[in-house]
Amino acid sequence: MSIAYTLNRYMAKLSLKLHNFSYKLSSRFAIRAENGLHPKHRIMNYHKFFVDNVGCKSRVLDIGCGNGALAYDIGKKAEKVIAIDLNKDNIEKAKATYSAPNIEYVVGDAGDHDFDENFDAIILSNVLEHISDRLDVLNKIKKIAPKILIRVPMINRDWITPYKKEMGVEWRLDTTHAIEYTKESFLEEMNRAGLIIKEQEIMWGEIYAVLEAGETEPR
Repeated sequence: MSIAYTLNRYMAKLSLKLHNFSYKLSSRFAIRAENGLHPKHRIMNYHKFFVDNVGCKSRVLDIGCGNGALAYDIGKKAEKVIAIDLNKDNIEKAKATYSAPNIEYVVGDAGDHDFDENFDAIILSNVLEHISDRLDVLNKIKKIAPKILIRVPMINRDWITPYKKEMGVEWRLDTTHAIEYTKESFLEEMNRAGLIIKEQEIMWGEIYAVLEAGETEPR
């Protein structure tokens, strides 16, 4: 193995690590520049997908609601929104910034929480990829709503992500991600969870899907 090869490989790995650092730093300062809300909400306009897929008189469960920005926009159309998040600080910020009479913010784990009502739609926006026991959660929530709206990141969103993985450099958008999907792996997982993809599109390197319950495959 030549010295030039070794040096170039080292520089490639270093550059990939710098890319990760730059990405995180850009997000941090962009959030501050936008007065606390990540500019992806404005630029990607991903809220529209969820708003378009809930009814005017619907009851919606937003799992992993984060800062409440999406729940707030959903609440402009839906009759009632229950927004749940594990992080108490997120819920406190959501209540302070995105409060509305028809939105109820709850601190809790949707996987363990006992919901005493059914919903017309459940939202998982950049949440599923953080969950290790995804099939258990999906099998639970599909019993309390006829429609599930999902947004997840793709590992093949660009060339550099699989290259990072190949080079042994952190490749995930977030180190708390248990998975990032391909179109094929997403379909396989939804099939295993007994969910049927009714609509699907890929935007901004992410999968957006409308699903409904079907038959669960053997696990």
